[in-house]
Amino acid sequence: MSLSLGPLIVAAADPVAVERFWRAALGPDECRDRLRIRQEYEPKVVKNRVHPDVYVNEIAPLLALGATVLAEFPEWTTLADVEGNEFCAFPSKTDIESPARLFAVCTDSDRPEELASWWAQRVGADLRAGPDGTLRWLYDCAGWDGLVWKFVRNSDERVAVNRWQWSVLGDGFVDPQGNEVSAAR
Repeated sequence: MSLSLGPLIVAAADPVAVERFWRAALGPDECRDRLRIRQEYEPKVVKNRVHPDVYVNEIAPLLALGATVLAEFPEWTTLADVEGNEFCAFPSKTDIESPARLFAVCTDSDRPEELASWWAQRVGADLRAGPDGTLRWLYDCAGWDGLVWKFVRNSDERVAVNRWQWSVLGDGFVDPQGNEVSAAR
């Protein structure tokens, strides 16, 4: 099976506010190309199992847009957007024009190597080692030019539908670990 990935689908209680935040953070073109915001009527109840990683020149512009700091680490800062959706901000090695530039999508999994291998076969990706040396990062995914797909080891119990989902061109489905996959529109 050969699939092509589409934009990230973001479920939002206030789609206008979430789109306003991400449009200002990423710039209108990248937001349009990479994200689709849809209405969600259920409140966010747990940490998202899918989240973006962005490069930034500095954190302050994102805070001015309404982001909040959740945690600070030596190499990155975990932030939340205006609805509490987590994302990680890494210092950019080159100057970027917008406050942030999307460079990766992270998916939590208790078996990240298994899920990364499954997806690599379906999206024609180059499967490479993450920082711990295990094969769980995907490069050159069909449809996701320039993005890395990171499968992150996390054994949190799945108790809610992913508020952030990736999409595929074609029909939506559920992958072997229960992640909902939307059909790209």
